[in-house]
Amino acid sequence: MIQRIISGGQTGADRAALDWAIANNIQQGGWCPAGRRAEDGVIPNLYCLHETPQRDYRQRTKWNVRDSDATLIITPAAELTGGSRFTQEWAQKISRPCLHVFRCNEWPEWIRIFFETNSIAILNVAGPRSSGAAGIEYFVHEVLDEMLAKSSKKTFL
Repeated sequence: MIQRIISGGQTGADRAALDWAIANNIQQGGWCPAGRRAEDGVIPNLYCLHETPQRDYRQRTKWNVRDSDATLIITPAAELTGGSRFTQEWAQKISRPCLHVFRCNEWPEWIRIFFETNSIAILNVAGPRSSGAAGIEYFVHEVLDEMLAKSSKKTFL
């Protein structure tokens, strides 16, 4: 059962996941770059994020992958680019479970299998920024709603 959602606080998928956690009374947090740096300026204090020593996005990505039981990358399309690709590569490098979900008919089944085969209390959620994926927030909420529905039916470990 997911007890905590973490992300880097960037616009788009990251904040959508944190907002979803808040709305569903699930603990939220994670690591963000020094200065609470994001593409739209300073990340609001509403999000319980800790700052890394550096302003580098890759450092916060590495720390969020490291500090979670698994990572869920949510994108609008099958191809991973930029920070989302780096997130997947880092998760593989340090042997952390990672699932990439994108809009297709199969993603609900991928979610079910991923959570049945991995024990996940802390979930890192990543994906594109708002500027690179307009409307990604809606898909993030849809995916996390599906995850919650499955977990309430006790199909998750």
